[in-house]
Amino acid sequence: MIGQLPGPALLFCPADRPDRFAKAAAAADGVILDLEDGVAAADRPRARRALRESILDPLRTIIRINPAGTADYDEDLRALADTPYPVVMLAKTESAEQVAAVGPRRVVALCETPRGVLAAAEIAAVPTTIGVMWGAEDLVAALGGRSSRDEAGRYRGVALHARASVLLAAGAHGRVAVDSVYLDIADVDGLAAEARDAVASGFAAKACIHPRQVAAVRQAFAPSADEVAWARRVLDAATHSAGVFSFEGRMVDAPVLRHAERTLAATEHDPAVTVTDSPADQRRRQGPTTICG
Repeated sequence: MIGQLPGPALLFCPADRPDRFAKAAAAADGVILDLEDGVAAADRPRARRALRESILDPLRTIIRINPAGTADYDEDLRALADTPYPVVMLAKTESAEQVAAVGPRRVVALCETPRGVLAAAEIAAVPTTIGVMWGAEDLVAALGGRSSRDEAGRYRGVALHARASVLLAAGAHGRVAVDSVYLDIADVDGLAAEARDAVASGFAAKACIHPRQVAAVRQAFAPSADEVAWARRVLDAATHSAGVFSFEGRMVDAPVLRHAERTLAATEHDPAVTVTDSPADQRRRQGPTTICG
């Protein structure tokens, strides 16, 4: 768990595919059962029935519901009343009031519209908000743009601004920051690079759209063996030093020690994922992953 959320790899799964629920939950750290874009409008009643009948671990399951103010949103909340799942992801969150209106359930606010990104700090400040995620594609579409990425596959400036805004909002209010999905399933190297940037920047988790992406995300978020060894050495040295000190040619102060503590904490997240695992090792341990493709 990362705060009150599972992580770092969160896997979307359409809520109208109950045959995939258990496999999705087994493949990733947490599963996001999707009642919104992952399900055709005509299939959402069936998806809600499947949600009510599901028996997944409530602590590792997030339900993405439709945007506030839509008829589907009201139906989603009614369906959730019959389930044990305490966390919802509110699609296209645009205000603190929308988060508060969800009720007693905890919320991962998905900021993926211009209003949502601009209101990210107010949204993160709501007591029931436990996480904030950003989305590039809906944001750029709402702006009238054509693509969130340039020809080289890098995010355009507006997407980078949204990403940073949501990350800062989450950090300012002590919420978990979740990085957006990577749409090119075949580009594992690109996903890995983006996930490494996410963890280096301060994101605590990254959403996945296919089980093949889980291993790369986990590997990116797991500290290397060298990082773990250095963290242990510097924390040991800190027990014999007061205030700022020099260690192995580097100045060490409180922020550096906090980083070392977080590095060691990351190794305790999941005993099944070690700092020496490669994505291929993790895939072999998990077995076949063909559930959401």
